[in-house]
Formats: sequence, structure tokens, C-alpha cells
Amino acid sequence: MDGAVIANRTHFAVLIMFHYIFPALTMGLSVMIAVLKSFHYFRKDERYGRAARFWARIFLLNFGAGVASGVPMEFQFGTNWARFADASGGVIGPGLMMEGVYAFFLESAFLGVFIFGEKKVSPFVHWLSAVLLAFGTLLSGYFITVTDSFMQHPVAGAFAVAPNGKYVLTNLGAYLTNPYELWMYLHTISGSLITGAMVVAALGAFYALSRKHDEFARICLKAGVIAGLIFSVLTLFPTGAKNGEQVVATNPAKLAAMEGQFRTEPGAPLALIGMPDVTKGELLDPIYVPELLSYLAYGSPTAPVRGLDDIPKADQPPIEVTYYAYHIMIGLGMAFVAILGIGTLLLILGKLQTSRWFLWLLMLAFPFPYIANEAGWCVAEVGRQPWLIYGAMRTTQGYSANVSTGEVLFTLIGFVGLYIVLGITFLILVGKIIAQGPDAAHDATGDAPALSGEEA
Repeated sequence: MDGAVIANRTHFAVLIMFHYIFPALTMGLSVMIAVLKSFHYFRKDERYGRAARFWARIFLLNFGAGVASGVPMEFQFGTNWARFADASGGVIGPGLMMEGVYAFFLESAFLGVFIFGEKKVSPFVHWLSAVLLAFGTLLSGYFITVTDSFMQHPVAGAFAVAPNGKYVLTNLGAYLTNPYELWMYLHTISGSLITGAMVVAALGAFYALSRKHDEFARICLKAGVIAGLIFSVLTLFPTGAKNGEQVVATNPAKLAAMEGQFRTEPGAPLALIGMPDVTKGELLDPIYVPELLSYLAYGSPTAPVRGLDDIPKADQPPIEVTYYAYHIMIGLGMAFVAILGIGTLLLILGKLQTSRWFLWLLMLAFPFPYIANEAGWCVAEVGRQPWLIYGAMRTTQGYSANVSTGEVLFTLIGFVGLYIVLGITFLILVGKIIAQGPDAAHDATGDAPALSGEEA
């Protein structure tokens, strides 16, 4: 692979991996806010309204940082990847356009109503704004993943290739209902919901350990642990399993790299751990479950699984990155189920807020959903290589030939500097909100709290 391709891919990866930190929380946190606001509206319990207002302040900062970090992504298509944009813009453009026009404006409008309009609209409209805000963020995620689904699996009937070599959208319905999209989207959203839930639970744990804002901490712990457990399970089964089935059906090279399957064989075992040695073409020090990969992939313990030895070198993805990213994602997903399962048990026993060892574990675990989401992105995108559009356009055909490697690296250094400033600023502002606590968000509304039935 030449230096220009490596530079452009690195540029894109650095920018999008930093950007994805923010949507991963935005989509999950919007749903948590809608749930908290629903408890406030239907139960007339001001404690949940206070919690929803607090998290809306975090959401607003996260949303703004996501927009700021995402702007360069739009320009990359026309600068670093001009040949790709020119050839495929007629197909990938509609999804990105709909994300901006419909979902983004829906998010922005109802975020404004929720943040600034509580005293200006009816309680029902304010509750509805929270629900529609969550809907907008989920819709935004759909349009982004439907674009990526086309690149993973360019579904027949949705597009045609014109005589000039450009891709033309021929069936919008087929494009939006790409069979690859359903489970990829649900798996992505489940990962974001885990992130939102565990961030909420982690802050509840922080306040509980600090012995501050006890009621708010209790609500965050309860909501975060329960929601996190539900979506951790759903991320593994069925969304993860079904998304894996799509990979099996559409991209055998990605499957082989994910599993470290170097040789085609019937009754293929599943490697729980191991270190891929590309030179030798084998896993070092593996622990196998016999015949399990064949069963999971094809429903039969004796089914043959295609290995990397049966795939041309030119069509193989980067094996080590794909393999390790996949196993990090799976390992963390199983860890989330265990951690949040213990948390739910402690909640049932009435010991969640007093089990300081677990509160420390919960608080310190909050970065790991981000790592799992980033690892999942690496599996999806690195595992698709060497294709930009799988089976149709190679990565070497898509980058801008008139942008030099030096220019790409220079702008990458500039963006890294800007993103460091943005990230530090974001953390400082979030830290201030956390230091102020939930009462600051409550006092800003000027509303007197309504007692719940239990408090009364």
C-alpha cells in the first residue's frame, strides 16, 4: 500500500474516531433524558425532572462538540477523497443529506425547546420535546449507518453504474431498506445506549462515593444500571449475532480476519483468545472451542468456514487490527453484562448505593463503552478493506490524487491540535457542570419542586 493511501486513511481514521466519541454518547443520552422526563411527566415526580434537566446540560455540550468535530468530516470527502465523492456522491449523498436536513434540524429544534422552553410551553409539549429529541438522534444515526451499509453491502437494485463510471441512485426505497442496515443500525444504537446508561450510572456512583446529591445519585444509579444491563444483553444477542450473520453472508474475508481463521476447514473452532501471526498464518497460544465457529456462522458444527488461505492477499483486510478490535469489542461487551448484572442484583437487594467497592468499579468503568464502540467501528471499517465500496471500488481508487501526502499529514497535525483544544475545553465545561451538581440545573428554571408521593 502506497504512502498516500496510508496517509489519507490515517487522516480519516483519526478524525472520525475522535468525532465518534460524541455521537456515541449523544444517541444514548438522549434516550436516557426521554426516560427521565417521562417519569417526571407521568409520575409528577420532580426528582426525575431535575435529573433530566441536568443531563440535558451535558447533552447540549456533547451535541455542540459533536457538531464542531464533525464538520471536517464533510469536507474530507471533497478534499482527501474527491475521486470517491465524485463517483459515488449520487448514492451516498442522499443519506448524508437526509441526516443533515431532517435529523439534525429535528435534534436542534427540540433540544432548544427542551433546554429553554420549559416555562414557555405546556408540560406535555416539554415532555414531547424530549421524546422527539431522542427520536431525532436515533434518526440521525439511521441515515449515517444506511450510508455505511451501502459501502459494506451495495445492495442490488438500489443503484446503477452510468457509462461515465458514476454511481446513480435508482431506488431510494431499496437503498434505505438495505438488508445489511437493520442489524448494523440496531447494533450501533445498542452500543450508544450502553454508553449513555453507563455514563449516567458512573456519575451516580461518583456522587454516591462523594456523599453528595444522594437522591440524584440514586436515580442515576438505578436508571443507568437497569438500562445498561438491558442494552448490554441486546448488543450481544440478537443485534450482535445478527450483524455477524450479515458479515458471514456478505464478506468472508472480514469474518476470517475477525476470527483469526487462517485456513478453510469444516468444523471450524472458535478462538476465545490467541495472537494472530500473519507470517506463519496461524494463531499463537489459542484457546479454542471445537466446531463452535462453524455452528455460529452456518448453524452446523461441521459446516466449512472459509479461511484467509482461500482469499487472495490483495482482498484481505488488515488482519491484526480487525482481529484484536473484534475481540476487544466482544470481551468488553461480556464484561458489561457481568458488571451491570451485579449492579442490578445489588439494586434488588437494596445495597447498590452502599456497596462502595462496586461504586468504584462502576465509576471507573465509564470509558470502556467508548472503547468498545471505537473497536466496533474498527471492525466494520478496517475489516471492509481494501474496499471503499465492497466489491466495487477499492480504497486506492478513491483518494484524491492531486493532494500530496505532505499536505494530508500537515492538515492532520493541524486537526489533531484543534481536537486537543476542543477535547480539553469540553472536559473543563463538563467538569464545571458536575461540580455545580443537579441543583444548578433545577434552580435555573425557577420552578419550585413538586413532592413525589413517597416524599409527601
